[in-house]
Amino acid sequence: MLLIGSVQFILFGNIVTQIGYGPSYSLSNNYISDLGAAHCGYFGGMGAFGGHYACSPYHDVFNVSIIILGLLLILAVVLLQTAFPPRRTRTIGLGLLALAGLGAIGVGLSPEDVNLTIHSLSALLAFAGGGLALIVLGFAMFRDTRWDGYRVFTLVCGLVDLVALLLFLEKTYLGLGVGGMERLIVAPVLLWSIVAGLHLARIPTYAPPGLPASTGA
Repeated sequence: MLLIGSVQFILFGNIVTQIGYGPSYSLSNNYISDLGAAHCGYFGGMGAFGGHYACSPYHDVFNVSIIILGLLLILAVVLLQTAFPPRRTRTIGLGLLALAGLGAIGVGLSPEDVNLTIHSLSALLAFAGGGLALIVLGFAMFRDTRWDGYRVFTLVCGLVDLVALLLFLEKTYLGLGVGGMERLIVAPVLLWSIVAGLHLARIPTYAPPGLPASTGA
């Protein structure tokens, strides 16, 4: 679910929708959410997404794709229970990941030019929820040999997400532009989901001491 959700969002929600948008779309200067704008024109005037122009002919593709991403992320959370020992960090981390999925669904259901407030809050939930989830899940991986080699990767992905989010909210783009900084928020979670999804397909499920572990997560 992690792998499918992330790959389909990259391919359809981004690449295909950007092709439909045309050469006027800039990875640096346009928000990701411009791909989901339901109308053409200037809109906004408040919040992070206010006062700019967007026109995305394939906006339905983007909005459906990010909703699918959110739904599959929530489904993955249900299935991920056996991928971690039963600790509090597992519960908190997976709960935050589910919130990120809800945020993604909210982004798709409320395009930036339809309901900016809900859209912005949903995006913030997805951004912050994803980054915090990875940091907590990184700690949930400690003393679990099935995640050897992935703990630091998970923590770094979460940290990059949150640092990029803070810079984005402060409008400090480090020469990347608003779109580039926003992608720096999203990319670590998508990358982690792809890598973790591939890893989860081949590790054994968690079993309490004395009980055999089954294959697959």
